[in-house]
Amino acid sequence: MKRVLGIILGGGAGTRLYPLTKLRAKPAVPLAGKYRLIDIPVSNCINSEIHKIYVLTQFNSASLNRHISRTYNFTGFTEGFTEVLAAQQTKENPDWFQGTADAVRQYSWLLEDWDVDEYIILSGDHLYRMDYREFIQRHRDTGADITLSVVPVGEKVAPAFGLMKIDANGRVVDFSEKPTGETLKAMQVDTQSLGLDPEQAKEKPYIASMGIYVFKKQVLLDLLKEGKDKTDFGKEIIPDAAKDYNVQAYLFDDYWADIGTIEAFYEANLGLTKQPIPPFSFYDEKAPIYTRARYLPPTKVLNADVTESMISEGCIIKNCRIHHSVLGIRTRVEADCTIEDTMIMGADYYQPYEKRQDCLRRGKPPIGIGEGTTIRRAIVDKNARIGKNVMIVNKENVEESNREELGYYIRSGITVVLKNAVIPDGTVI
Repeated sequence: MKRVLGIILGGGAGTRLYPLTKLRAKPAVPLAGKYRLIDIPVSNCINSEIHKIYVLTQFNSASLNRHISRTYNFTGFTEGFTEVLAAQQTKENPDWFQGTADAVRQYSWLLEDWDVDEYIILSGDHLYRMDYREFIQRHRDTGADITLSVVPVGEKVAPAFGLMKIDANGRVVDFSEKPTGETLKAMQVDTQSLGLDPEQAKEKPYIASMGIYVFKKQVLLDLLKEGKDKTDFGKEIIPDAAKDYNVQAYLFDDYWADIGTIEAFYEANLGLTKQPIPPFSFYDEKAPIYTRARYLPPTKVLNADVTESMISEGCIIKNCRIHHSVLGIRTRVEADCTIEDTMIMGADYYQPYEKRQDCLRRGKPPIGIGEGTTIRRAIVDKNARIGKNVMIVNKENVEESNREELGYYIRSGITVVLKNAVIPDGTVI
């Protein structure tokens, strides 16, 4: 894998994940209490012995830069690195990144200098564990110019993806981006040819692109030069290349979630608490997910009732009920609280006791969840200050609402409390 260069696409403005992307790049959004989204593809690369990794981004990249620089430090005795390439304006390229392909094109001068055979292009907002060595070996064995990683999907979710058809040799022969109606029906294939059994093939008769690609080095450089007006891999570059190049499909038949929307992000995080076996688990000694080492103290639980939940390190939880929830690092929950079906991202720092007391004297909530508060079906971003006897329950079952001036949004019926928000005592949402 020394002959492979990893390129992780940091995504655009992250509008589908807003307001979690208000102050951070999409790959820097916290995940599972202690990780960041970027940790997934970077860890998969490291576990697959791919140690040369670039992350392309252009929006709110300060926290992403900080996380990567503090987390992924390879020794000076290897060529390994993980570096952020932020969008920049030059005489040749006066515009910001216009799409996934354009982002790679604008840095092709740098990528071209590496003496490698393949580029593996990954997305920064997916949750999955994958050994890219098998993916790349399939690419080499078939003599492919481009190989796409694909997942079999059913009819209900198929219209949300780019679908494809393949021939008997696994070569991609047709594409359709987010089809519906008769166009969708026409994209059905016999997924038994990819290794599914007859029953699975009947349930999942479509092949969807995961947005993960392996390119031969020169093929990618040629395609980017030839199609200077093409800005997106999935919609333009790869469908057009299928006519003249050997484009192969590689089946990934395991857990994979696109967590680019608030609802998908929420469901994926709370799915981690499922028993006895969650759809995705961070407990894998052979392929761990890495993140920044913070050296926090153990979590302190004082007479609390905690069920079906994940509690990160450094938390203080007092005499409360927590059910089916994920609590991030340094979360503080005071007495008589009820937290259900909720993701709390925690805090970036601890408030000293004197400052907490000073906040309470001034009637301003300190960081954390105040006494007597109830939170259900919500995402609470970092450093939020939620007062005493607050109700965050979406009591009117609102689907969409923008109350940024009050410190929260509602997306798909999920209440999202903004980073650094202050929710006063007695507030009802």
